[in-house]
Amino acid sequence: MASMAGPDHLFNLRNHFYLGAYQAAINNSEIPNLSQEDIVERDCLVHRAYIALGSYQLVISEIDEAAATPLQAVKLLAMYLASPGNKESTISSLREWLADPTVGNNAIIRLIAGTIFMHEEDYNEALKHTHSGGTMDLHALNVQIFIKMHRSDYAEKQLRVMQQIDEDHTLTQLASAWLNLAVGGSKIQEAYLIFQDFSEKYPMTSLILNGKAVCCMHMGNFEEAETLLLEALNKDAKDPETLANLVVCSLHVGKSSSRYLNQLKLSHPEHVLVKRVASAEDNFERALQSFA
Repeated sequence: MASMAGPDHLFNLRNHFYLGAYQAAINNSEIPNLSQEDIVERDCLVHRAYIALGSYQLVISEIDEAAATPLQAVKLLAMYLASPGNKESTISSLREWLADPTVGNNAIIRLIAGTIFMHEEDYNEALKHTHSGGTMDLHALNVQIFIKMHRSDYAEKQLRVMQQIDEDHTLTQLASAWLNLAVGGSKIQEAYLIFQDFSEKYPMTSLILNGKAVCCMHMGNFEEAETLLLEALNKDAKDPETLANLVVCSLHVGKSSSRYLNQLKLSHPEHVLVKRVASAEDNFERALQSFA
């Protein structure tokens, strides 16, 4: 992380990335007077933005063997996402790095490890590498992992650590919104207000629109949610969360969700909603066969 003593040259770049303004992060990445450490962090953020946009091959081809170790870790994430069929070799390479005492404790490597193992739904393995924290990104990832484990109590402890470090940090606010959504009930309104605050301060992104839409769905405002999600779809027609949320929202407003589901199947076959639908379809087929 940048030193607290001097100006934080990467503040705006990080903010773009955290809020899902990935193209803006890429477009505004030419920043003068960066230290070598900041240059590596800048390059990691830019390539993570490309990954978020689905440009895996670009990242794989741009980061060569001579690149800094954190960038090599980002390349591993691109390789993991680009070819699910080869993920075992990617994970094997990652484990080798994590076992190397000279690089295994690097914050970006631990962040990428946590991200990959969270994708694998191996949450205990993810936490092994992220739990000690050290950066706001790692603390925020811990919050996400604990929420996926249905341990909002542990997520809340991580959030408190983030609040002690910087209560106004974008990731602290996002983590608070995620936790409020997970807890539900009266906390949904608090989550909505966080996303609303983002939408007033920053350019609207799919991430912010989806956050507001999910809050609306929890509160039963499906028509407002649909409007927000269609706006998000205009910004990025392939965004998996937008498509998945539109599938759910369409069912509640009595519209067909098949087009959105088909788009999701084509562009993100590994998405959890696609897997759940496939599992339900298999169970339905088996049930039909038992009556045949």
